Amino acid sequence: MARLTLLLILIAAPLAGIRQPERTAPNIIYFLADDLGYGEVGAYGQELIQTPNLDRLATEGMRFTQHYSGSPVCAPSRCTLLTGRHTGHCYVRDNFELGGFADEEERGQLPLAPGTFTLGSMLQDAGYTTAAIGKWGLGGPGSTGEPNEQGFDFFYGYLDQKQAHNYYPTHLWKNGVWDSLGNKYFHPHQRFEGDDLNDPAAYDRYKGQDYAPDLMMDEAEAFIRRNAEQPFFLYVPHVVPHLALQVPDEALAQYDGVFDELPYPGGQGYLPHIRPTSAYAAMISRMDEHLGRLMSLLEELGLADNTMVIFSSDNGPTYVGGVDVELFNSSGGLRGGKGEVYEGGIRVPMIAWWPGHIAPGTTTGHVSAFWDVMPTLAEIAGANPIAEVDGTSLLPVLLGQKAPPPSEMYWEYHGRSWQGAQAVRIGDWKGVRLGGHDDPEAPIELYNLADDPAETNDMATQHPDIVGRIDAIMRSRSPSHIERWQFAGYE
Repeated sequence: MARLTLLLILIAAPLAGIRQPERTAPNIIYFLADDLGYGEVGAYGQELIQTPNLDRLATEGMRFTQHYSGSPVCAPSRCTLLTGRHTGHCYVRDNFELGGFADEEERGQLPLAPGTFTLGSMLQDAGYTTAAIGKWGLGGPGSTGEPNEQGFDFFYGYLDQKQAHNYYPTHLWKNGVWDSLGNKYFHPHQRFEGDDLNDPAAYDRYKGQDYAPDLMMDEAEAFIRRNAEQPFFLYVPHVVPHLALQVPDEALAQYDGVFDELPYPGGQGYLPHIRPTSAYAAMISRMDEHLGRLMSLLEELGLADNTMVIFSSDNGPTYVGGVDVELFNSSGGLRGGKGEVYEGGIRVPMIAWWPGHIAPGTTTGHVSAFWDVMPTLAEIAGANPIAEVDGTSLLPVLLGQKAPPPSEMYWEYHGRSWQGAQAVRIGDWKGVRLGGHDDPEAPIELYNLADDPAETNDMATQHPDIVGRIDAIMRSRSPSHIERWQFAGYE
């Protein structure tokens, strides 16, 4: 299926490329969790982790039950969100690491190309002041992918995803400048050795003075206060609950006595913790508290009625040690998790809140994905770019009007041990193909999500016609500029 070309022109839209003065366009906050599973929010069935602010957001807004991230891992998912193109067309199609974990080795990930058309640049042209506060992952220090080079007036947070494996880093970045914190460096990947695993004091080595997620929320609040009199776009790619297991002691206290748990000694990639189950729950609750802070500030400043808030997650829940995803039912009964193109890896929560526009307490099963966000925000903000995107505006869905047909639903992923993974959704049908890097004849699995949301019954042999349609979409991807992101037998 050919890539969609979307012409977004509204009567009241400002001229592209010209920063506009104050107007009544709604403020927009897009809050993105990191590795939060479909089932890890109370509004999506979670029973053990406390998320009162997200649950309130769902009660007062719209909950999407069939929304998809752009990828099963971080960087490409963010690329699809910011550019409106799925991973068959976008520039970043997998995590592509540069440099190392040490401060002196920090180089980030594959940077966005110069002049990439992003949500930030689109909304700048529409008169918005823009900020990205959190984890970036699309270009390291000094690269063409830095947020300030990609449409964001203000940035604070982690440029390098590897640095974000530690919530007590030595530094964050503010508009391209190193911002030193009161933490000493320690490697984010190590195993507990020596001391008694049951001694709380022995875990102090994995803590610091300045907790980065809290600092980033302070900056988010300050940005809103500075721009309360003009339209703003605040993109908050939060770092929770992506490991490491780190949370201030006062946040951990709310789960005292709740879980029967044993210390996690590390060794599977991330830092040890004496109470890993409680820490994971507390991290999510801390993130929920951060969202609550922003919502309270909107009310304090009288901005709530003219602000849209969208919450989602960049992919499914983690697969590394230290987290009990079965206890939490993190994937919400869906198959798989992070790093997989099965539903558990890419179906994510999405909640939209916009008082006076979105009916409270509503739920939609409309099939949507990250690449729909750009055309949606363009229509809401009065932006008028001519851009090649794969998405369709969700504004009619948000307003309770007739929903448009879903946009093209395609994913590809090149990491872990799959040797190339692809997925396509057409209506209720979902096709998954594994091993395509080396095998041009790798089979396509077929699932009916209406009857089999857990993807347990492969129906490919019964429906060769549907498999053929899915195969055609898979082959319609554009070639990647990275050789290892290709599939055997594809042109």
